[in-house]
Amino acid sequence: MAEAGEAYPASLKIDYPEKCDRLATLLRIVMVIPILILFGLLTGSGQQMEWAHRGRFLSGGGGYVFLATVLMILFRKKYPRWWFDWNLSLTRFAARVLAYFAVLTHQYPSTDEEQAVHIEIPYPDVAKDLSRGMPLIKWLLVIPHMIVLAVLVFVAVISTILAWFSIVFTGRYPRGVFDFVVGVMRWGLRVNAYAFLLTTDKYPPFGF
Repeated sequence: MAEAGEAYPASLKIDYPEKCDRLATLLRIVMVIPILILFGLLTGSGQQMEWAHRGRFLSGGGGYVFLATVLMILFRKKYPRWWFDWNLSLTRFAARVLAYFAVLTHQYPSTDEEQAVHIEIPYPDVAKDLSRGMPLIKWLLVIPHMIVLAVLVFVAVISTILAWFSIVFTGRYPRGVFDFVVGVMRWGLRVNAYAFLLTTDKYPPFGF
C-alpha cells in the first residue's frame, strides 16, 4: 500500500494490486466510459447552469460546494457539515474513478464504497482551525504547487502509459511507478483540501 504522510490533514492510500487483470487493463479505456458518463452527469455543467439561473448555484464548478463555503467561512465562520460530507464524498468518488482509469486498481469504481482507494479528510473546527480571510488568497498561495503539479501530472501520464503496457505484457504494475503516480495524486489531494475544499489552513508540503 502506498503510504501517505500522517501529519497533513488530508491523506490518500491506494492498495497495491499484487495481481493485475491483463484483459481488463487492455480494455480499460472502453470499460471506464460508463462510470465517466455517470461522473459527468453528477458534476455536469448543464445541471449547474440550470441551478444558477434559479438562484441555487452553490458549487462554483465541478459539482463541489465551493463559492458558498468561501462566503460562509468569511462571514459566518461556519462550514456546514453536509456541505463538507458532499465535498468529501465527491472527492472520494473522483479518486476511485481516476485510480481505475490510471490502472492503479482493477475494482470497478463504486459510487459509495471505499474499495481500494482510501481518503481521509477530517471535518475542520472552523472557529479554531480556519481563518476568515484565507479562502480569498489560497488560490494565489498554491500557484507554486500548481506549477510543480503540472509537470508531475505530465510525467505521471507517461508513467501510467508505460505501466499499462507492463500490465498487458507481464501482468504486474511496477511498484516504483505505482508509488510515484499515487504520490502525485496525494500531492494533488492536499492542494485541493487546502485551496478548494477549504478544510485546512495548513499549507501543503512540497512532497509525496
